[in-house]
Amino acid sequence: MQPASAATQALRQDLRLYETAPARDGAPSWAIQDPVLNRFYRIGWLEYECLLRWPGDPAQIAADIASTTPLAVDVAQVEEFARFLEQHQLLMASGAALQRMVQKAREPGWRDWRWWLHHYLFIRVPLVRPERFLVRLARALDPLFSMPALLALLLASLLGMVLVARQWDSFAHSVMDILTPSGITGFLIALVVSKTLHELGHALVATRLGVRVAHMGVALLVMWPMLYTDTGESWRLRSNRQRLAISVAGVGVEMGLAGLATLAWALLDDGSLRQAALYLATTGWVLSLALNVSPFMRFDGYFILSDLLDFPNLHERAGAHAKTWLRRQVLGVEDAYPEHLPPRARRALVVFALVTWCYRAVVFLGIAWAVYAFFFKALGIFLMLVELTWFLAKPVWSELKVWRERWREVRRPRRSGLLALLLLAGGLLLFPWRFDVTAGGVAHAQRQQFVFAPLPTQLAELHPAGRVEAGAVLARFESPDLAAREQLAQASVDALERRLAGLLEISGGREKALATEQRLQEQLAELRAVREEAGRLRITAEFGGQWRDVDWLRRPGTWVGVKVPLGVLTDTDGWLVDAYVGEREVHRIASGAQASFLPEGGLRALNAEVIAVDSTRVRRLAHPMLDSRHGGGFSTLVDDQQGTAPSEALYRVRLRLHEAPPQGKELRGQARIEGGARSLVWDGLRSALAVLVRESGF
Repeated sequence: MQPASAATQALRQDLRLYETAPARDGAPSWAIQDPVLNRFYRIGWLEYECLLRWPGDPAQIAADIASTTPLAVDVAQVEEFARFLEQHQLLMASGAALQRMVQKAREPGWRDWRWWLHHYLFIRVPLVRPERFLVRLARALDPLFSMPALLALLLASLLGMVLVARQWDSFAHSVMDILTPSGITGFLIALVVSKTLHELGHALVATRLGVRVAHMGVALLVMWPMLYTDTGESWRLRSNRQRLAISVAGVGVEMGLAGLATLAWALLDDGSLRQAALYLATTGWVLSLALNVSPFMRFDGYFILSDLLDFPNLHERAGAHAKTWLRRQVLGVEDAYPEHLPPRARRALVVFALVTWCYRAVVFLGIAWAVYAFFFKALGIFLMLVELTWFLAKPVWSELKVWRERWREVRRPRRSGLLALLLLAGGLLLFPWRFDVTAGGVAHAQRQQFVFAPLPTQLAELHPAGRVEAGAVLARFESPDLAAREQLAQASVDALERRLAGLLEISGGREKALATEQRLQEQLAELRAVREEAGRLRITAEFGGQWRDVDWLRRPGTWVGVKVPLGVLTDTDGWLVDAYVGEREVHRIASGAQASFLPEGGLRALNAEVIAVDSTRVRRLAHPMLDSRHGGGFSTLVDDQQGTAPSEALYRVRLRLHEAPPQGKELRGQARIEGGARSLVWDGLRSALAVLVRESGF
């Protein structure tokens, strides 16, 4: 259809036109409402003048506007506006357009599998029309919208945060309980309550400002239910501050609820009510700040930023500027920007669009993984590929098609440079590069001797900290019970030896001597056992080294238990590092590879060498300081049989340090190990194929 013919078609009779707030430059603005789809289209002065003269010949419309208004207009602008109206189905359909609409109406819609393929990621299901209920509720809650109520809420939230800060350890410990099954259930219930009040906040503020809330319902985002409120008619408001109030209302309600819940947690005693307050507080603070405030997705943060800047369709307009900027910078074509803006504003839009694209790429990759994880394998892989193709590959491919069509417009030198750059990038991706592998680990002495009391006993002697030689007495203990048992056993041995000697000299004593001899052997065994156990009360150095971590409060004569560490002897001549590497990286490490170890908080890395790589995954962390619960970098799961087991597959890589750490003691740090050469393209393809084959069950 020719663009000129669209201008001769009449407008739909059900459309509504509202005057809205002036544009940023002070020009008047209007909004066209499509009541069928409940959509609003913001137009300027030129488009308004076109509507006053619609329908008609584009040349006549342009000439009449130019002669009766101060606007400078040409036929191309009128035709472009006509295409806009036709594209959004705001004209009375006829001819081919009517046939397309009829054909689309005859489509099976949600009953067809193709509809679900394109819409399963986001589906809106209207549930209620709450206009009357909201009017009554807004009147009842009118005191809550006053300035004193707002100040009271802010003071209560601030008081709650101060009280929680004073007992932060208890709060953090309670947050960890959310990871239990009951905690997750409570968190989901709190999420439903918080999001329901969030949407009511939007709806109530819109109702107070005279905006009709058409309906409220549930939106399915990747089959995950989310509440939503239709406040599309807020574009009828002339004040962007009023639209901003509607956008902020949801986050404001969640923040207020989180503040009151924080105060409640600080004041309540332990119990179910306090735990419920914790769930509401964490739901409001974490999810609202992490998701709703982000302006890079079409959540509240996006609409808040649009209203603050009074810049409708921020994503679309920023994206259009960024595409034009890329074409100008890469292809060198002199395309005009979609709209005239100051250079500073245009640069800000381009940067915002680039950041939005990167942010969305990460989010869509996460959604792709979620789609794969939530469905059975075959369907999950299929839907993941559809999602990656539809949201990531398709936009990129569409833009590349435009570049290909306009390739002839690129000057020859730039064309040669782009091809050379493309070949260079491909070569760099295919070339096998060496990449280091980083892993958390612990540096410790090659030989260590930890000293504990062998049994609950009394300390008699404790060697002072410092350098000791092999065989030196590190600790000596006394046990009155063992001494008494030794004396008793020795007395019994002496008595039995004397009796045995007397029996051998009398007539008929040989028969009794056999029984006495047996008892004597029993007492001798008892005496040897007691003396061996007493020998454990004297602990000597197994090798020469540094005797450290001696508890100077342990004086001779004090009683100690078997779990009380008295000191550790370390061999300062050899130091090792136990580093733990993930399953995807361990195959790139070989014995003899160069490495380094940077102690935590240190300024200089220590040179090292790989001496061993385990072939089987570790069942538990040998060093508790690596556990995330103790500040380490590895998350663990509690196992009744093996203690704390790593939550991911880890392999131990042992390094030999070429020099001792400056602190001369066991410490945590980060190891950097030389990895085998790999091509980024080949490595990525191999990993993707491995995952595809493994997860699909081929």
